[in-house]
Amino acid sequence: MTITYYGHSCFSIKIENTNLLFDPFITPNEKAKHIDINSIKADYILLSHAHEDHIADAEAIAKKTNATIISNFEIVSWYAEKGLTNAHPMNHGGSKSFNFGKVKMVNAIHSSAFPDGKNGGNPAGFVIESKEGNFYFAGDTALTMDMKLIPLTTKIDFALLPIGDNFTMGIRDASICAEFVETKKVVGLHYDTFGYIIIDKQEAKNTFKNKQIELHLPKIGETIKI
Repeated sequence: MTITYYGHSCFSIKIENTNLLFDPFITPNEKAKHIDINSIKADYILLSHAHEDHIADAEAIAKKTNATIISNFEIVSWYAEKGLTNAHPMNHGGSKSFNFGKVKMVNAIHSSAFPDGKNGGNPAGFVIESKEGNFYFAGDTALTMDMKLIPLTTKIDFALLPIGDNFTMGIRDASICAEFVETKKVVGLHYDTFGYIIIDKQEAKNTFKNKQIELHLPKIGETIKI
């Protein structure tokens, strides 16, 4: 399993020969100017919520790749109105098996509205189970006790967690989240993109290190293995 970071909260995770793309916000991101979205492979596009900084490039990439959009009912319906019907709707607590493994939609505490002001439904995170490993993509969320439910059914090998504070969990709460989901490996997201969410990277690394948790902060465009 390889993980490629495209900035903000956007990751491509390759499981065997299947490419999962999470929350594509690349073209409007000044820090990701060097990324060509036409070069990105996607078999599935998973959208945690409807804010522009998570869906900006979803339509363009879905049209180019014919990727299946996985998200909540409201988001899938919004894209269907745009002619993108290759999609799978889900809701909180539900799970579904795909060719790469199983997806479960879990709670996230945040807000959600489309750029046009329409209701984006409830924000969510995703728990992915596969032959190559299991992980938790938290999306945009506050720290919540619901996270403690995740390891009751799934052993989490690594988690992708927001660490930018202000709009989501910050560094300290994200480290607590890692303890809640019982993982020792974390990839940070939703930080440094704009002024409100600039972080002290050394503080972040020290906070996780003090809890014996690996924190990975890949560069935009970098591919890593965990």
